[in-house]
Amino acid sequence: MNTGSDGPGEVAMADDGAKGERALGSRAPAFVKARRALHLSWQVGVFIVGLAVVVVGVIMLPLPGPGWLVIFGGMAIWATEFVWAQLVLRWTKRKVTEATQRALDPEVRRRNITLTTVGLVIVAALVGVYVWKFGLAMPWNIKE
Repeated sequence: MNTGSDGPGEVAMADDGAKGERALGSRAPAFVKARRALHLSWQVGVFIVGLAVVVVGVIMLPLPGPGWLVIFGGMAIWATEFVWAQLVLRWTKRKVTEATQRALDPEVRRRNITLTTVGLVIVAALVGVYVWKFGLAMPWNIKE
């Protein structure tokens, strides 16, 4: 079974040109890595804990709570042991950084402020028409 972790003494490197990033592979202590059975049980434990956190995050998506934050927390737990999770987190970090830079662009900010203002004016006009026509009565109490 290939779990994506390194064997003892090996270091996997991603060839994505990333500078200043840690080497890929297991972050397990050396005494755990030295024993195959202990390392495999360590990885199973990390996988189960990460899976539990990701499942809680998925449950939080439709419910109140920081669902995406918890899901990324579970991915970070997985990334302590599995190369595929480390690569996913690096990709996600790059995309979030790019989106942040795009959002801070003055032209994009002006467009977003304009669209928000137009949306608020439309909502205010609709509320004004409703109050003018029906008063402050709730929609389910209106009898025409």
